[in-house]
Amino acid sequence: MPHVAALHFYPVKSLHRVSPPSLQLEPWGAVGDRRWLVTTPDGMFLTQRTCPAMATIIPALTGDGMTLSRPGMKDLSVTRPAPDAPETTVTVWKRTISAQDAGEEAAAWLSAALEKKLRLVYMNAPQTARPMPFGSVSFADEFPLLVTTTASLDDLNKRLEHAVPMERFRPNIVFDGTLPWAEDDWLRLRIGEVMLNIAKPCSRCNMTMVDQESGKIPVPKEPLRTLATFRHRPGGVMFGRNAVAERMGRVRVGDEVEILETLS
Repeated sequence: MPHVAALHFYPVKSLHRVSPPSLQLEPWGAVGDRRWLVTTPDGMFLTQRTCPAMATIIPALTGDGMTLSRPGMKDLSVTRPAPDAPETTVTVWKRTISAQDAGEEAAAWLSAALEKKLRLVYMNAPQTARPMPFGSVSFADEFPLLVTTTASLDDLNKRLEHAVPMERFRPNIVFDGTLPWAEDDWLRLRIGEVMLNIAKPCSRCNMTMVDQESGKIPVPKEPLRTLATFRHRPGGVMFGRNAVAERMGRVRVGDEVEILETLS
C-alpha cells in the first residue's frame, strides 16, 4: 500500500522548506504554504531560478507572523500585516495579485541577505487574491499542491552520476511504496479524510539544480539534463504531479494512500 513518506511546505515562496509530521490542506494549498513572497521593488516575484541563495534563508512560522534566519545574520521577526493594511500589487508569472507589504525592516533584511533591493509581501486572503479555473491558489507557481514518489526519484538517481535528494523538487507530499512513475496514471487519491485530484504533470526548471541547503549549484545542468533524456513531454521535462484538494483535511506522515482513479 502506498503511504506518505514526507510532507513539506514553504512559508515564503522559494525560501527554505518546513517539514512537519502533518499538514492541514485548504483549497489553496497547505496551511501556511507560500503566503509570503519576495519581490523586486516594482513588485516582480523573485525565485531561486535567478537567485539560488534564497534556499539558505530559513523561515519559521510564529503565532503572529514568522522569523527568518540565515547564517551570519541576526534573525528577523516579521509580523503579518493587518487584514485592513494597505494593499499593493505584485506579479507572479504575468498575473497581477493583491498583497500587503511587510515593511521596511523586512525589506532591508532581505536586501542585505541577498545583496539586491527587495521587498517582502503577504497574501492575507488567498480565497480571493488569486482566483484560478479550479479555485484559488497562494503564491505557488500554478497549483496548490505538488506530489512526488520516492520510486521515481530512485529511478532518476540510478541514471545520475551524483544522486540528488527529493528536496530539489520542492514537493508538498512525498509518497513511498509505489512503482517508478506510477503517478503518471493517477487521477484521484484518498489519504485518510483528504481527497486529491491530480491535475497535470509538473514541468521542471533550473531550480532542480540548486542544492537546497547551500544555495549552490553542485553539478551544472543536473539533474535536469538527465531527466530530459527520458521524461521530456509536451510542455516540458516532467517530474511529479500538480494536485488540488477536492476534500480538505489533515494528512500525516505514514498515512496510507488509496488510488481511486487512474488513466488506465
